[in-house]
Amino acid sequence: MKRHLVSAADLSRDDAVLILDTAEELARLADRPVKKLPTLRGRTVVNLFFEDSTRTRISFEAAAKRLSADVINFSAKGSSVSKGESLKDTALTLQAMGADAVVIRHHASGAPHRLARSEWLSGSVVNAGDGTHEHPTQALLDAFTLRRRLVGTGLRGAGADLAGRRVTVVGDILHSRVARSGVRLLHTLGAEVTLVAPPTLIPVGVGSWPCAVSYDLDAVLPKSDAVMMLRVQRERMNAAFFPTEREYSRRYGLNGDRMARMPEHAVVMHPGPMNRGMEITAEVADSPRCTAVEQVTNGVSIRMAVLYLLLGGASPDSASTVPAATTAPALPEENQ
Repeated sequence: MKRHLVSAADLSRDDAVLILDTAEELARLADRPVKKLPTLRGRTVVNLFFEDSTRTRISFEAAAKRLSADVINFSAKGSSVSKGESLKDTALTLQAMGADAVVIRHHASGAPHRLARSEWLSGSVVNAGDGTHEHPTQALLDAFTLRRRLVGTGLRGAGADLAGRRVTVVGDILHSRVARSGVRLLHTLGAEVTLVAPPTLIPVGVGSWPCAVSYDLDAVLPKSDAVMMLRVQRERMNAAFFPTEREYSRRYGLNGDRMARMPEHAVVMHPGPMNRGMEITAEVADSPRCTAVEQVTNGVSIRMAVLYLLLGGASPDSASTVPAATTAPALPEENQ
């Protein structure tokens, strides 16, 4: 792995599988009375959030604390950022505080990349979502969930990718960083991805993406191993992209009848938060085939794995890469 995780494109197949295998090992912590490892004791992880996101921030915080790291939560609201401080000055402040890793969510696409490419920080940068650009750890936790459901857990899943699996992503592709990261990572892992949305919610230039595009959800469902439903992001819309919510739900919403057309083994995914009754009905959301709650649990394991691999093997003044690893680390028998 590289020093930073800014884009799903940063990950090779081996990198991605290593993260998934490491997360599988770390997920075993959930069954222990004490859910902590001493791996990152003495390290400082900063959650730098310029955008509200309780779910992602808490997930990263839980991941860092389970690895015994010190966690600083930095919210832009009410901070010096709201008084006009630049990203550079904020980064220099965090550097002065000794941040070993900065988990950043920003409303501007490219902000994490700018931070990672700068000399303002000596630590690692993890992208927790930037504008409508990317959200790589969400893509990883989705891939982890898919592998567990479609391949298996533990030794069955170890070393496996998603080759030959067919994943359909439905909804607001235009404004979705989850879709952009997901398409890249799923392709890297060998999956076949199809995007389904109204023409107005398909990005310009999607022809260069490693995926297929369809406007007919009913035609794609019978061939899907997994269907990922995306929320319509009205807060990012400044125009009418479809006639009415009812019309959108009728053509692109997933209900019980549509779920019944999917193969028996197929699963339904949602990165959250859900708009029940619009892109997904309560019947589907509460079905055993829906992995939304699993994805939240798996998100902690994946983010632990990312922090473990970025910081766990390096000394505070180490070079820009962590030691190469070919297998996931084994957990100690007892917590120290």
